[in-house]
Amino acid sequence: MSSATVILRAALERASAVRPKVGGFPYLAETLRQAGVSRCRMAVPSNAMLYLTDAGPVAVQGEPLCTGMVDVAPLNREALIAALRSDQAGETAFPEFVQGCWKAGVVWYDVDLNARTCSYYGADGASYTETYPTVEI
Repeated sequence: MSSATVILRAALERASAVRPKVGGFPYLAETLRQAGVSRCRMAVPSNAMLYLTDAGPVAVQGEPLCTGMVDVAPLNREALIAALRSDQAGETAFPEFVQGCWKAGVVWYDVDLNARTCSYYGADGASYTETYPTVEI
């Protein structure tokens, strides 16, 4: 196991311990940033996350949301915002959030931990970006 993987695993465990149920994403993001993660990129249909860290990139493969050939919905900003607000309110866990993104037409998203932004992209290039607050860990 590489040092990047060890560092990322420890940061994710620490984030789980400090993250409140409601409004917890900024705590997760700050914990990762402090551990040297600069970006998190999610390929939504494949449920694959790529973490770019100071120690090197690390991929985490989750259970794919689809297999075979499927149609992709256009980006639906209102449905995406509803999925975001449900997650921010602590009403959904991460797998449900990712499923909500997919249903809203998000094919990938990018979290810039230094700029504190989350950008969501549809297959046609449409996008939606939010900033998240700075928190103290």
